[in-house]
Amino acid sequence: MTRCVAVGLLAAALALPAFGQAVQRKFPGNALRGELQITQPPEVLLNGQPATLAPGARIRGDNNMIQLSGSLAGPKYVVNYTRDGLGMVKDVWILTSQERAMKPWPVNEQQLATWFFNPDAQTWTKP
Repeated sequence: MTRCVAVGLLAAALALPAFGQAVQRKFPGNALRGELQITQPPEVLLNGQPATLAPGARIRGDNNMIQLSGSLAGPKYVVNYTRDGLGMVKDVWILTSQERAMKPWPVNEQQLATWFFNPDAQTWTKP
């Protein structure tokens, strides 16, 4: 019994340093950067223009937890986002201050098509 407790305590002690480390999120190569304001879900303003959240859209907070669109209504958020085939907003990541500092990041389709993305480093390079 005491051996099990000792093994459990050792495992917990080894895991403690991992709790304080921030995990870098991996964004897809088709993610754009923008400003999102949720008005009346599923209606949103994306970069000041009307847009719609896709059915089943996922919004991840800066803590990477799924957030309900209704609970985020009102404030403006700097986000990375993707669109579905119909142009609706599909996936949204509310950015942390560290993620917002990752520049450059494409803000439109033209930049997305002409810049180069390194998925491992999560960086973009302008041509």
